[in-house]
Amino acid sequence: MKPELLSPAGTRKAMQYAYAFGADAVYAGQPRYSLRVRENEFNKLEVMAEAVEEAHKLGKKFYIASNIAPHNLKVRSYLKNMEPVIDMKPDALIMSDPGLIMMVRERWPEVPIHLSVQANAVNYATVKFWQNFGLTRVILSRELSIKEVAEIQEECPDMELEVFVHGALCIAYSGRCLLSGYMNHRDSNQGNCTNACRWDYKVNDAVQTMEGDIVLKNPPPPQSQQQLPIVDQVFLLEEPQRPGEYMPAYEDEHGTYIMNSKDLRAVQHVKTFSDMGISSLKIEGRTKSFFYAARTAQVYRKAIDDAAAGVEFNENLLEMLDSLSNRGYTEGFFQRHASESMQNYEHGRSVAHKQQFVGDIIDREEDGLIVDVKNKFELNDELELMTPSGNTVFELRTLLNQKTESIDVAPGSGHIVKIPFTDNQLEDRARQFSEHDQQFALLMKSVQAPATTSLV
Repeated sequence: MKPELLSPAGTRKAMQYAYAFGADAVYAGQPRYSLRVRENEFNKLEVMAEAVEEAHKLGKKFYIASNIAPHNLKVRSYLKNMEPVIDMKPDALIMSDPGLIMMVRERWPEVPIHLSVQANAVNYATVKFWQNFGLTRVILSRELSIKEVAEIQEECPDMELEVFVHGALCIAYSGRCLLSGYMNHRDSNQGNCTNACRWDYKVNDAVQTMEGDIVLKNPPPPQSQQQLPIVDQVFLLEEPQRPGEYMPAYEDEHGTYIMNSKDLRAVQHVKTFSDMGISSLKIEGRTKSFFYAARTAQVYRKAIDDAAAGVEFNENLLEMLDSLSNRGYTEGFFQRHASESMQNYEHGRSVAHKQQFVGDIIDREEDGLIVDVKNKFELNDELELMTPSGNTVFELRTLLNQKTESIDVAPGSGHIVKIPFTDNQLEDRARQFSEHDQQFALLMKSVQAPATTSLV
């Protein structure tokens, strides 16, 4: 049996694209009680209710994350706020706090609950505990190796297990980071993480005083003040957007403390997880774009289907994920690499490699495609048309503006352009569009290196 492909949905549009490109289910955050509390469409309960209904009409599943570590104030209001969410009839709640889980089990025993990765299940005894408590699925911690995942599956054959296969990694056990709260009082466990681990820091020499304070070395402390370093060298970090705010940083036998992890990419292990019987393969990224939802769903759908058909893994799938902005990729803990292979010390921002998302196809006319431009592209660029039923690569030879005048460049977001059918392959592909293809067609361009892969 194929594992479920579970995609993130930070917006309704992302949900729709994830489904269109192959996701079996999506997950979204409940207002006030998920780990993504920033403003988004699903903070409006009516929008979430409509999305759940839409998912069920498509024969898809919709899970709602309610997985914060709540303080007393939120516990008191929890059951009242849950009532309209339960009325939506989501396919499961994703939860981490034992107290809230207990409250839901007592009030709504029929509602399926999946244990959030935030609860850090790292062994089979933990899985059995939650199974005995009535949960239907456990999302395993990201800090497990493939061997450990297999052992848990073997020990708990009657429990659904879910594994993360793609997306951002945290510097702490699956989200339990205190750095954001320490740096600017935004608690990641309440859904307010500012990703302080990815900020651009500069290093300042520092010393430690006899009292234990770490202060700037320049200007130097008074001569009477004895320097008493506890390690070979200490520094104070300063972030460009926060001038004058310093944070101590040093390395001891445990390593360094400010880290920027590469992103997880485990598409090459899909067959292994499928063969061992994992119930669901999960993609991280509820704050990502609808293009991210589409591309990851397309690639992992292909990997799952190929694994089920006994087809050898297609290494082009690795490169197709380079079209997404990323911080470099790692297999995470699955293959126990040396720690430095997981870190990106060069920059904290996401960068697209090989391809860039440049346009949303909003209409197909008799002689061409109408594109809502998202990023700049121009004549002679190698472009890829991406649709739910397949992709086509072509070279851009002609481009028109809204007045049907020839132009050389689609400047960027806010412009509408037309790509005439001067390429026979593009024309043939576009004329085969189903209504579904036309609704969800996207456009990418090659960058740095040509992108010649194709999904058919």
